[in-house]
Amino acid sequence: MKRQAQLRPPLLNQQMLWWLVLLGAIAFSLYQAGLFQQDLLNLGGLPLLWRFLRASVQPDLSPELLAITLDATLVTLAYAVCGTFLSLLIGIVGGVLASEVWWLAVFPRHGGQRTSWLGMRVFLTVPRAIHELIWGLFFINIWGLDPLTAILAIAIPFGAITAKVFSEILDETPRQSLFALLNSGVKPLTAFTYSLLPQAFLNLLSYSFYRFECSIRSAAVLGIIGAGGLGYQILLSLQSLRYQQLWTFFYALLLLNGLVDLSSALLRHRLGCASRLDLNLRKLSRSSPPVYRRDPVVNLASLGVLLLVPFCFGYIKADFSKLWSPRTQQLLGDIAQSSFPPDLGGTPLSELLTLSIQTVAMSILAIAVAGFGGLLLSFPAAYNFFLPGGILNPGKHNQFSGIWAWFTLLFTRAILLLCRAIPAPIWALVALFVIFPGILPGAIALGLHNLGILGRLMAEVNENLEKPPLQALKAQGTPGALVFLYGVLPLSLPRFLAYALYRWEVCMRETVIVGLVGAGGLGRLLTEQLSSFDYRAVVVTLGCFMILTFMVDWVSAIARRSLR
Repeated sequence: MKRQAQLRPPLLNQQMLWWLVLLGAIAFSLYQAGLFQQDLLNLGGLPLLWRFLRASVQPDLSPELLAITLDATLVTLAYAVCGTFLSLLIGIVGGVLASEVWWLAVFPRHGGQRTSWLGMRVFLTVPRAIHELIWGLFFINIWGLDPLTAILAIAIPFGAITAKVFSEILDETPRQSLFALLNSGVKPLTAFTYSLLPQAFLNLLSYSFYRFECSIRSAAVLGIIGAGGLGYQILLSLQSLRYQQLWTFFYALLLLNGLVDLSSALLRHRLGCASRLDLNLRKLSRSSPPVYRRDPVVNLASLGVLLLVPFCFGYIKADFSKLWSPRTQQLLGDIAQSSFPPDLGGTPLSELLTLSIQTVAMSILAIAVAGFGGLLLSFPAAYNFFLPGGILNPGKHNQFSGIWAWFTLLFTRAILLLCRAIPAPIWALVALFVIFPGILPGAIALGLHNLGILGRLMAEVNENLEKPPLQALKAQGTPGALVFLYGVLPLSLPRFLAYALYRWEVCMRETVIVGLVGAGGLGRLLTEQLSSFDYRAVVVTLGCFMILTFMVDWVSAIARRSLR
């Protein structure tokens, strides 16, 4: 009996404690949203919502509007391509310099490696903590609505994010061959190029695909502040209540995101990349560089990229000479002078604290909606579950069941595509039709947008599950429900939680963009300060945003480490 008591797991272990913290955080966030205190629904907006939904089956397909749609689509694509190209350049250089293994290679016998590594990490935290929309609003004050505004608004924060992820990939890549070359007298950069980078190439490339998909969505968001493209046209149609035109632009955005999603999946499959975003829950076990085969599809795609990048830079005609023009230097100096010292007394501390709590609550509710919804939709969105021969398919095939399984798969993926393709501010404006202003419509908007992203990432986890254990359970006649509970969930749930925690960090940054359309939190205060050019107060509010982002990043990192 005593030995059995020793083997029994404790009632309150580390994982159970995290679940209790999660439930408590959700309950607190619901209280902050006013769910238990006041009326939330605006029933007077239901007719407007019905008009919006009814227009989805009657989009405006006039030749004039289709011409505008094509140009806006190309502008959005060009912003994403140019921004991704520059962000990858920043990410490659910054990723190497922010990796611990690089400084161990440069200073193998000195104590300066940790200081240099931490200094680079701290340097990268500032640009990635500020959302690309804030960068866009800042650059508009310098260059106006020039395409350069949208490109750099994507490139700077995404470059810092890419550098962080690239550095983590490099640090978790086996380094035996690197140190063997270094001990042979090879220079650090050469040793990196011929040992570590080839091993990490597929993970780096896979994340680059994912970052390009994020750039498409960010380019649409930047259109909302006047940068042009589909986001700008969507906002104009929504404000003028021209819902038929609005759905035309929606469908164009869906088509663009769908084509990028499909081409990315095809190329990753040809290259052997398992998923868009690998959070490295386990250390990489590969000790030798992967073998790359000649593939005509990959060669054709590489040629397409080589042609697409200069075409996009030429199509939008961004004037990069403005970066070092005297007028830019003068405006930057004026903004810096009017921003410091920060106005610590402009906004009461109690208001900043209240808005900060609301912002965190909004991000928690958003990731709860996105995580739960993404988990439910990830299984029908995975091709290896309900299609004939799938893990949870009973094996009794008939024409109707096969058609129904394919319909379910395509319909679920269409829902996920719709959720992630439409920018969160647009979802927030739609939610404000029937919900009074506050953090709840912002949380719903962010939840729907991130549901589409998380659902697709989780579906890829399901599609990449190890097949032998599940096939063994199924071959023994185990019912589908038990295969799901004892086979699928234990394999997929840790990675699901890791993805949800990663997107929580992103949700924290994205609260600012729904705040711009009246969804509450620090974003609303920041909008008011920017519109009045109160830069000294903007610095204080951005400081609060950065502190909250670092706190969420820290908590998320601790929780993800406990899942390894």
